[in-house]
Amino acid sequence: MNVNKQLLSLLLVGTIVLSCKDKAQEESETTQVKKPNIIYILADDLGYTEVGAYGQEKIETPNIDALAKNGMLFTQHYSSAPVCAPARYMLMTGKHAGNAYIRSNSEWKERGNVWDYRAMAKDSTLEGQGPMPSNTITMAKRLQDVGYTTGLVGKWGLGAPHTQSIPNEMGFDFFYGYNCQRQAHTYYPLFLYKNRNRVHLANDTVAPNTKLIKGADPSDPKNYAPFTLNDYSPDLMFNELTNFVDNNKEKPFFLYWATPIPHVALQADNKWLEHYKEKFGQEDPYLGQMGYFPHQNPRAAYAAMVSYLDENIGKLIQQLKDEGIYDNTLIVFTSDNGPSYAGGADPKFFESAKPFEGEYGRGKGYLYEGGIRVPMIASWPGKIKPGSKSDLISAHYDMLATFGEVAGYELTEGSDGLSMLPTLLAEKDQKEHEFMYWEFPSYGGQVAIRMGDWKVIRQNLKDEKKVATIELYNLKDDPTETTNVANEHSEILEKAAKIFDQERTPPELEHFKIPLITDGLLNE
Repeated sequence: MNVNKQLLSLLLVGTIVLSCKDKAQEESETTQVKKPNIIYILADDLGYTEVGAYGQEKIETPNIDALAKNGMLFTQHYSSAPVCAPARYMLMTGKHAGNAYIRSNSEWKERGNVWDYRAMAKDSTLEGQGPMPSNTITMAKRLQDVGYTTGLVGKWGLGAPHTQSIPNEMGFDFFYGYNCQRQAHTYYPLFLYKNRNRVHLANDTVAPNTKLIKGADPSDPKNYAPFTLNDYSPDLMFNELTNFVDNNKEKPFFLYWATPIPHVALQADNKWLEHYKEKFGQEDPYLGQMGYFPHQNPRAAYAAMVSYLDENIGKLIQQLKDEGIYDNTLIVFTSDNGPSYAGGADPKFFESAKPFEGEYGRGKGYLYEGGIRVPMIASWPGKIKPGSKSDLISAHYDMLATFGEVAGYELTEGSDGLSMLPTLLAEKDQKEHEFMYWEFPSYGGQVAIRMGDWKVIRQNLKDEKKVATIELYNLKDDPTETTNVANEHSEILEKAAKIFDQERTPPELEHFKIPLITDGLLNE
């Protein structure tokens, strides 16, 4: 009897110990699950007003609009730069353009004919952009360090094959898409990358900027057939994206969806193309005079690309719901810069940056509002109030600090951003920027500084054929930057000059230097 009691006692103790272990393990797993997934969707060249939630009337974006309805819409969010590569670098590193290593697109021309599409196909050492230094600590690396599985699907543009600056060396566990932004000038490429290796596709060699055959009738649809091939890269990338979510649904993940849409060339999903052809009716064909590929229905094609992206965002959200992880996922949707004017894009027709101008000289490539103010929507069920709106002045380079608070990593010195989490959670302790800073050595050389409602813009700082300009606008009274009041407010210009002198570091790379500003912002 005593022996049986002793055995029973031991069994009970064992059961209790096992039960405690199971409970501890369950609590640990529950804690792990509570760390939210983060999905950052970066559209390419999508203007401030190219989705319905921001006032677009011609392009249909019900799923992005639903994100805004269920989350928070930002009215004063900015790109860190007016073109691809520097905007992406500053997003990844939390630096503004005055402290960034990459300050413009850098195609690394010293290697040879890097713009030759066929040459790049034969020689992968001609692909990619100028690399980041090997000691660069990206947002993805920080997220890896606190237990996130990290994935990038889409366009990289921050390095080259065979360098230390490919996604898998810069914090991403998984990568699928375009390493090189020049390769992304066609949606029917010869190959994409899966992690470190090329994946060859069933597409012919149709190099970007190929025109209609000489003498071809632009009204005949058959003459545009060569520009629609077999493997449509957005389809392939979306499949890999959904696989990544499915494979990592049991643990916290970070997904950076750097879609190339709607960057030209105009190559659209056929279902949506037919929809907009019927909606818009007859239109003048685009014959390639502004680069990329011709298209018989350019406006329909552009709208179709945006609606195709919107449809896939809807599919992704449904997948998150089906997997039971939607409520534990922070989704951020934005764009890398303002709308393009090239390749058949028509920012005037779509009013792509309304109320700002989005055409050449004011849209992509320029530091006016149309070139750098972008849509941003954040959704996080149970955390972000549905249908809320914020006028917080913010930028891409704030996301490093924001995701740090969300995911639990600490920032080291060198970040220029501020966490937006208090605003997302409707808390009162939101820190605000004393100033926002942009420096762009291309398109003639430009600098811009925003201080509250005031914005200083300098242009032609690298163009010896033009006179350097200085402009000052009050964005509260003059949001479209039409009335230059620089002559009336010397005190504002002096304040901007002081910020420029104190908050900027000289670029490390020679081709990012702007000679006319080395002696101070106000020097003529």
